[in-house]
Amino acid sequence: MTTLAPTIYERSFPHVSSAVRNVTLILLGSWLVALLAQIEIPLPFSPVPITGQTFAVLLVGALLGSKRGAAAMLAYIAQGAAGLPFFAGGASGIGILTGATAGYLAGFIVAAYVVGLLAERGMERSFKTSVLPFLVGTVIIYAFGVTWLSTVVGSFGKAIELGLLPFIIGDVIKMVAAGVALPSAWRMVQ
Repeated sequence: MTTLAPTIYERSFPHVSSAVRNVTLILLGSWLVALLAQIEIPLPFSPVPITGQTFAVLLVGALLGSKRGAAAMLAYIAQGAAGLPFFAGGASGIGILTGATAGYLAGFIVAAYVVGLLAERGMERSFKTSVLPFLVGTVIIYAFGVTWLSTVVGSFGKAIELGLLPFIIGDVIKMVAAGVALPSAWRMVQ
């Protein structure tokens, strides 16, 4: 089974080579994450801001599939590390990859892959099943993010307090939004 973005791309541009299609989709996915990373609400008590990144990661994984989704996250991180203002709030540079949010960035790669894998099995095509890949992806992001954050703040409990609990309500909203958007998009394509 295929995912939504390659399906639309193939229908729209049937004569474009698969290499060009893959590079285009990967770059577009990385730029979507960069765009939504600019939606940032700093929390005065936490080194981790509220951003649109996690929503974008879930969407990119589901839209592009496992390999393209993970590649898009690698491209996003590489572009931000190289100096493009792609990270939360326009931040950039290699220092972000060792800072408080580095674990979340690593989790983006794994989450996009797993969400993409579940999407390749058709789980994002119905609201009843679409929330599961997004829940799994969110858990993966937090597993990486909170674990790394605990090394920065000195304890796992403090990391949960600063890097997980303030974000739960927003992430539930993001999961439901993604769970509604993808099945609706599939219905329009079909």
